[in-house]
Amino acid sequence: MSDDFKLPEDKAGRMERCSLFYSDIVPHNHALGLRLVDVAPTEATVELPYADFLVGNPETGVIAGGPVTTLIDATCGTSVMLRLGRMVPMVTLDLRIDYLRPARPGVSLTAVAECYRTTRQVAFVRALVHQGDKNHPVASAQGTFMLTEE
Repeated sequence: MSDDFKLPEDKAGRMERCSLFYSDIVPHNHALGLRLVDVAPTEATVELPYADFLVGNPETGVIAGGPVTTLIDATCGTSVMLRLGRMVPMVTLDLRIDYLRPARPGVSLTAVAECYRTTRQVAFVRALVHQGDKNHPVASAQGTFMLTEE
């Protein structure tokens, strides 16, 4: 495997390399304003800033489910790469999201995802979305991702 696909060992290098998925590599992540805010060996934290164009119901001001799903999916995929230590092509096999409460209008959403196990072809991830209080989450998720490299 080329060194271009390996993630650096240091946290700053991993942040810089993985941030490309939110600024350059995946256009819809950039269009939504997703921003990688932290990385750990198996965990990614990504923020979705509140924006009027993301609102699903103008009467409530609550962000629509689609952007929240994209936030969770992108954060989970990043956690897989962090665990593997390299950029890998993958597809989402399954992503179950439980919406626990409506998001507060005007407040950013933060997703934290952990890749807790990998096999040769499948990665297992869990995630939580909150608005500043991890003990009062907006949504929780569980997903599996198929690693498509040979």
